[in-house]
Amino acid sequence: MKKTLLRLFFLLFILWLLIGIIINPKLSLNSAADGLITWFNIIIPSLFPFFIVSELLIGIGFVEFIGSFLEPIMKSLFNAPGTGAFSFSMSIVSGYPVGAKIVSNLRKNKKISKIDAERSICFSSTSGPSFMLGAVSVGMLNNPSIAPLIIYPHYLGAITIGFILRFYKGKKNINPSRNRTINKTNPIKLILQKNFSIGTLLANSVKNSINTITIIGGFIIFYSVITELIFISNMFNRLINLLSSISPICIDHELIKGFIAGLLEITTGCKKIASANIGLINKIIIINFLIGWSGFSIHSQALSFISTTDINGKLYVISKFLHGIFASFYSIILYKLKYNSIIKPSFLPLIPIPEPLYLLKWPTLLISSFKLAMAIPIYMLLLSLILLIIYYLLPQE
Repeated sequence: MKKTLLRLFFLLFILWLLIGIIINPKLSLNSAADGLITWFNIIIPSLFPFFIVSELLIGIGFVEFIGSFLEPIMKSLFNAPGTGAFSFSMSIVSGYPVGAKIVSNLRKNKKISKIDAERSICFSSTSGPSFMLGAVSVGMLNNPSIAPLIIYPHYLGAITIGFILRFYKGKKNINPSRNRTINKTNPIKLILQKNFSIGTLLANSVKNSINTITIIGGFIIFYSVITELIFISNMFNRLINLLSSISPICIDHELIKGFIAGLLEITTGCKKIASANIGLINKIIIINFLIGWSGFSIHSQALSFISTTDINGKLYVISKFLHGIFASFYSIILYKLKYNSIIKPSFLPLIPIPEPLYLLKWPTLLISSFKLAMAIPIYMLLLSLILLIIYYLLPQE
């Protein structure tokens, strides 16, 4: 019965969307074009290199190699496999939805257990610093000094989620094949004994990455149209008026619109919150929740990867809601303890017109992303070698 009602609701929603597109063709076309431009100018050059590099590193066994060294750290902190460090690091640098894609690939290739994958994906799905610093702090709030109040709470929230989920199905997570210690005898053989064809691996990596980036583009365009159609619908505006009328305090309409929009798509929601007539710290708290929650647009992208595995998608969505709650909580704590001096009560941000991204900037962004994607494995390799040296120097029983 529950599934039938859900399908009926989905059918009605699609019919409403179709009617909205027919009635408002110009608005639908413009919003779809905006989503397409965002995807082509930003998403492809920013994320495509990370997808290719992660596919290659998983294929050659590098992730398992690094994971064997980082296993003790990840086990003690999150009760997760060492490979979770790779997905978490790539997600921190690149942002949504790279972490979810990497963990899904690891599970699909049976590199980690189901429970390990469910734990890892919940703390390895984060926003990137480029969005929080460049788009939100500078572009929307017009105040680079508040970046710590957005970046730190977000990553602290992800780490908190990982620490909480270390107790998730702890007794059931019995996997004798998981290596809890560093393989000090044959660490290099994890890669050298891997049986793969370089040509096939490259072709599959590029093909899978193209499929992934295309799916992401489709969701971006889809939710761009949905968001704009919702904003002009009478039902939505009546709901905003109703919420304002029953609220015991005066709430700015832009705040309500921004929050509801952010539940669907974080960029649109954060923009509207930034222009709302409320204090800056309140804007930061709400924006941090939306970035941690990530919106149904990001959820749809992540769930499209999760659906190819046996990972619990409901747990992922619940963890993102908790991520938003913790991010807002840490915003208040950090503001009270350290950053209250950078918040000016009279501050009203200016929303600048975004600079158009021309095709000439596309190669620069692509090259920069490739450099970042290659730098993370190098740094992780150095960290792993340091751990290996420490392990050899420690007295053995």
